Amino acid sequence: MRFLNRTAGQISRHRRSTAAGLVVLLLGLLTMGGLATLISPSQAKNTPSDTEQVAKGRELFLVGCSFCHGQNGEGVPTVNGKQLGPSLVGVGAAAVDFQVGTGRMPMAQPGAQAPAKRVVYTQEEIDALAAYVASLGPGPAVPDETEYTLPTDLTDSERQEAITRGGEIFLSNCSACHNFEGSGGAMPQGGEAPSLRNTEAKYIYEAMLTGPSNMPSFSNGNLTPEEKRDVVAYLKSIGNNPGYGGFQLGGLGPVSEGMFAWVVGIGGAIAFAVWIAAHTTRSSKKKKVSA
Repeated sequence: MRFLNRTAGQISRHRRSTAAGLVVLLLGLLTMGGLATLISPSQAKNTPSDTEQVAKGRELFLVGCSFCHGQNGEGVPTVNGKQLGPSLVGVGAAAVDFQVGTGRMPMAQPGAQAPAKRVVYTQEEIDALAAYVASLGPGPAVPDETEYTLPTDLTDSERQEAITRGGEIFLSNCSACHNFEGSGGAMPQGGEAPSLRNTEAKYIYEAMLTGPSNMPSFSNGNLTPEEKRDVVAYLKSIGNNPGYGGFQLGGLGPVSEGMFAWVVGIGGAIAFAVWIAAHTTRSSKKKKVSA
């Protein structure tokens, strides 16, 4: 019995020693590190760090963007003082995601406005470019899906209220250029307000956030994130509305189509009747003179 007590006391003293504590701590760290490696090896292997993404974005930028925007995104002025490519310092990742994600950049040639076209970069490359431009200066970030999509837990009445609010904001701030249903229209000096009918919700939100081309930017101080989200919801709801009549004519409705029929249709018929009468009269005079 005395031997057992002496042995237990020795084990207890060794357990309380500093070396034993360090050994237990080391074993714990090794165990936790091994479990973390087993649970998420693919995530640690496939997710690039911010530094790696910025470096990849700079490589893409130097090849495809630096000719117009400069090697450091500072912009390139021309001889007459105009800007070949504007500075990208402070435009943020959202501007890159919009311009490159819609195919507007890179431009085929300088012009009044960059039209949407086929996208030449993958989404991974667009994210890298956006990360590099974001590193040049603070600016709007790429929005999360929850920022431009109505919550799924809204009731039908709450959803309709949000769409109505978005329609009021759109009609007050955007319809002068984009038409009240987002069909777009011509602008001065060779510009164009593009149609928004088939534009993705994310790009509509980013356009309001960054103000591309002739469009003004609506920061969160001008329009709150919720108001911008409601505008997107209004534009998306228009596609679900029935179209009355055969020709949309900017969505102005059956009255505009009736006016078009009267002015063009009946006006054209009257002009054709006058033309026939005039030619018939000349033909009759020629026959009388020859007789």
